Order: sequence, then structure tokens, then C-alpha cells
Amino acid sequence: MTSSTSAPTPSAVVEPVNAVVPPALLQIDPRQVPFVDGSDGLPAVAPAQLTATALRTRFASPPVWTPELRREPRMSDRVPAQAAVLVPIVQRPQGATVLLTERTTHLSTHSGQVAFPGGRVDPEDANIQAAALREAWEEVGLSAQFIEVLGTLPTYTTVTSFVVTPVVALVQPDFVLDINPFEVAEAFEVPLAWLMDPANHRRHAVSATDGVRRTWYSMPYVDGPHERFVWGATAGMLRNLYRFLAA
Repeated sequence: MTSSTSAPTPSAVVEPVNAVVPPALLQIDPRQVPFVDGSDGLPAVAPAQLTATALRTRFASPPVWTPELRREPRMSDRVPAQAAVLVPIVQRPQGATVLLTERTTHLSTHSGQVAFPGGRVDPEDANIQAAALREAWEEVGLSAQFIEVLGTLPTYTTVTSFVVTPVVALVQPDFVLDINPFEVAEAFEVPLAWLMDPANHRRHAVSATDGVRRTWYSMPYVDGPHERFVWGATAGMLRNLYRFLAA
């Protein structure tokens, strides 16, 4: 899913790290897969814990906690590759939001899916955080001058053997995006409080043709005329963020 500051040519190969659908499930619409309530009776994160000050404090002095989701069923023989995504928490006056992207529909794989800005860690990247910041700039034009990195969450390994590190950051709201139209169809924001309320989480399960039973979370957010169907790896990392903030 690595891009450049200019849009790639149509023949370029875009390798998604937020991809969550193995080939055996490509013909299944995740919206149509049965689901159960994923709240498990868990409470929402209190609004006071979602302020910039509270988030800085939580990452500066993390609690003892256990990630809920770490690895999806392996459905690829590829050598694991390090990747990073940025979890951009925008400090809006009306309340924090999370900036997400929707992949373009013309891509040959995983088109139209909701994802964080992110991609493979390049040899030139100084570290994981640098990779996440670079990808955010390349994909949506989010400049590092507006970003304050808070820390990272535990890695999440996708079905395609990307070992993804979520880099969580505060983002000042006066940015202007410059979207790479080859990779990203749209960027949008979802209220952080909505995402950190398990009442909005659904748990899905389906058996693939290879016999592997696969489960995942979704967080379908209604945004005017659109349903922003956050699911799979992206939803899994958000679920871990919930566990971290609720611990």
C-alpha cells in the first residue's frame, strides 16, 4: 500500500496492509455475514478519558492490559513484513474524531475497504513511527506538522502476513488533506467516542472454503447517506485501542 507523493501509474502494484479478506472469502460481502452483539456488556470509555490531556497521560503511563486481538488466521506463505498504520485522533472542538480512508474501487484487491493510512515499513524509514507518518503524507497529504505521536499499540498480524504496528497520534484540526486519488477514494472522520463504545461493535463469523473459521469485528457508522463499514483489521485495531483506554 506504499505510494509516492505523486499518484502511481495504473500499472503500479499497490500492496494493502489493512487488507483483511483472504482469497477464499473474496466473493463474500462482509456486510452480509451474520453477526452478534460484540459489546459483551462492556462499558463505553468515559468522555473524560478521550480528551487530549487524558490520552497523553494514558500513553505516558500505560496500564496493565491485554490486547483482545493480535493475529488473524494465516492464509499466505509469504515471509512476514513489518508495516505501520497511523491512528489519527483529530482534536475537533465538538469532540475527538478518528480520520479514516476508503480505498478506491478500481484497485484489484480489497477495493472500497475502510483503512487507516499506512503501509509497509521501507528501509529508508528511521523507525515505525516515521513509516506511519510517511504513509499518512503520501496517501492523504496529512503533514507531520499537525501530528503529535502519543505511542503505539501491540502489533496486529493480518492474514497476508503483515505485522502491523498502530501508531496513535493527536492531530490538530487545521490541516488540509491532499488525497492520492489512485489509492484513496475518500477520507472521513468518525467520532472517537462512538468507536470507543462497544455497543457499536459487532462480531462476525464465517467458515472459509479451506475450512478455517474466521471471526472479525465491524463498526458500521452511519454518516449521512453513507454507511462507513469499518471492519476486519481496522476494526480489530480499534477494538484493541478500546481495551487499552478502558483498562
